[in-house]
Amino acid sequence: MRDSFRLAIGSVIIVALAGCSSPPLPEPLPHYDLIVRNGAVYDGSGAAVRQLDVAVNDGRIAALLPRGTQVDASNELDAHGQAVAPGFINALSWANESLIADPRSMSDIKQGVTLELFGEGWSMGPLNDAMKADALKQQGDIRFPIEWTSLGGYLDSMQKRGITPNIASFVGATTIRIHELGEDNVAPSPQQLARMQDLVREAMKEGALGVGASLIYPPAFFAKTDELIALARAAAESGGGYVAHMRSEADRLPLALEETISIGRATGQHVEAYHLKAAGQRNWAKMAQAIATIDAARAEGIDIGANMYAYTAGATGLTAALPPWVQAGGQETMMARLKDPEIRQRVIAEMKDPNADWENLRLLAGSDTQVLFIGFRSEALKPLIGKTLAEVAVQRGRSAEDTAIDLIIEDDSRVDTAYFLMSEENVELGLSQPWTSLGSDAESSAPEGVFLKSSTHPRAYGNVARFLGHYVRDRKLMSLEEGVHRLTGLPAHNWKLRDRGCLAVGCHADIVIFDPATIIDHATYESPMQYASGVSNVFVNGVQVLRNGEHTGATPGQVVRGPGWSGWDDAAMQAQ
Repeated sequence: MRDSFRLAIGSVIIVALAGCSSPPLPEPLPHYDLIVRNGAVYDGSGAAVRQLDVAVNDGRIAALLPRGTQVDASNELDAHGQAVAPGFINALSWANESLIADPRSMSDIKQGVTLELFGEGWSMGPLNDAMKADALKQQGDIRFPIEWTSLGGYLDSMQKRGITPNIASFVGATTIRIHELGEDNVAPSPQQLARMQDLVREAMKEGALGVGASLIYPPAFFAKTDELIALARAAAESGGGYVAHMRSEADRLPLALEETISIGRATGQHVEAYHLKAAGQRNWAKMAQAIATIDAARAEGIDIGANMYAYTAGATGLTAALPPWVQAGGQETMMARLKDPEIRQRVIAEMKDPNADWENLRLLAGSDTQVLFIGFRSEALKPLIGKTLAEVAVQRGRSAEDTAIDLIIEDDSRVDTAYFLMSEENVELGLSQPWTSLGSDAESSAPEGVFLKSSTHPRAYGNVARFLGHYVRDRKLMSLEEGVHRLTGLPAHNWKLRDRGCLAVGCHADIVIFDPATIIDHATYESPMQYASGVSNVFVNGVQVLRNGEHTGATPGQVVRGPGWSGWDDAAMQAQ
C-alpha cells in the first residue's frame, strides 16, 4: 500500500515538473554587417524593379529579403522612396591620374560611380625607362613619381595607397607600340610584333580587361589593322576584348567602324567603339548608318557594342587640329617642327584643308567659336581657360591657325580643348541603343586644390546623373530598369567583370542609393565643376563611402581583374 502511494506521489511530481519546463529558446536572428531596407531594388539585369531589403556580409551581397524581414544588423539604412542599384561603372575613365591627386573620386562618387575603367589607348604600363622619363616631363598640374613599370604594378600601387572607387584597366595599344617602336611612323617587324603581343599577354596575366586603342592620335594613327588584330588576338587568348577610339568619327566613320568589326570577327571576343558619335554637321546622318552597321554585325554573331557620354561636345587636345605627321616622334620632335618656318606653313595649309585625310576636329566643329580652351600647363596661359579659339585669335591679332600653333608651343602641351561636334538628336539616338553603355571620358575631380588650376568638361561632374535624370527620366528614352542596366550589368558582362554590376547573392557589395525623381547634373560648360545631386548613399565593397551625400573619407577600392588574371583559381577561370 505504502509503495503504491509513493509511486503515485512520484508520478504527480514528475508530471508537475514536466509542466513547469521552460519553452524552447527562439532561433537567433541572422546577422548581417549591413541591411538596406525599404528601397526599390534595380538589380542591374534590366529585370523589373522589386521591393526588397538588401543584406550584406563581408563585402558581398548575402541575401535579398522580403521587406521587413527581422534580422540582426550592425548597420541599418532606410532607403524608403529611393532606388537601390549596383554601383555604376564608368566605361571610359581618365581618373588614372586624378585619383593620385585625390583618392576620393569626388565628382564620380557623388554620381554613384564605384568602378573606373582606364586604358583608352594609353595605359599606366608597361613602361620602359624612356617612357617614364617622357611621362615625368609631360606631367601637368598633377605631379607624381612613377614608381611602377607594369600595368599591374600601377593598379596594385593604387589599391595599396587607398582609393575610394574600384579600378580596372585595358592595356593601351599606344603604350605597347611606344614601348617597342617609339613614336615614329614605322611598322613593326615580325620580331617586334611578337614582343608587343607578349607585352599584351603579360598585361592580361596582371588583370587587364583587353586592349584599348585610340587611333586618331599619333603614334597609334600609324598602326595598321593587322597590327591591331595581332594585339587583340593576344588578349583574346585569355578572354580579353578590344575597344577603340576609332580612326574616324566623322568623314570616314563607316570605314573605321568596319575595321572595329573586322577585329571582332578575327578574335571572337567583345569589341566596342569608344564614345560613339558622328562628328561635324556634314556627318550627322552617318550616326543612323553606324547604328545599322552595328546591328547587322550583331546579327552576324559579332559581339560589338559602344559607349557614349551624354553631351554634344567632346574634349581632347588642341593638337587634334594638327596633321598627324607633324606629331610623329613625340612631343620634342613636334615642337621642333612647329618652330621651323617652312614646316609651319605646310602645317597651316593642311589645317585649312577640309579634304585632308586625317580627323581635323577644329574644322569639324564648324567655327572657331566652337573650340573652347579648358586647360593649360603654363601659369601665364591659364587666364585663357574658358575662352574660345576665336576670342584668343582676335585678342592676339593672329589667324586661328597661327594662334593654335603658338599656344601649343608656348604651353609645350597638347592644350586641353573642348570641341562642339555632335547633334542632340544623335546623342539621343545613340543612347537609345540597347548595346550602349556610359563612359565620361574624363577625370574624377573636386572643385578644390590642384583641380582648380584648370577647367574641365561638364561630363566629369555630370555624365551619369545627366543620363539618368535628363535622358532616362525626363526624355523617357528607356525605363529606369534599362538605364541602370546600361550603367551596371551591361559593361560588367561585356568586359567579364566577375561579380560586379549586379545586386544578387554573391555579388560584391557596390551599392548606390539614389532618388530617381531628383537625380540630375548641374555642371555646365561655363561652370563645369558643380556636383550632381540625387545620390544619397554609396557603398564600395560593403564599406560606406557616401553618407547623406557627403564623403565619409573611406578608401575601400579594389583592383577589378580581367579574365586572364593569373590570380584566379581554376574554378573561377572556368566560370569565365
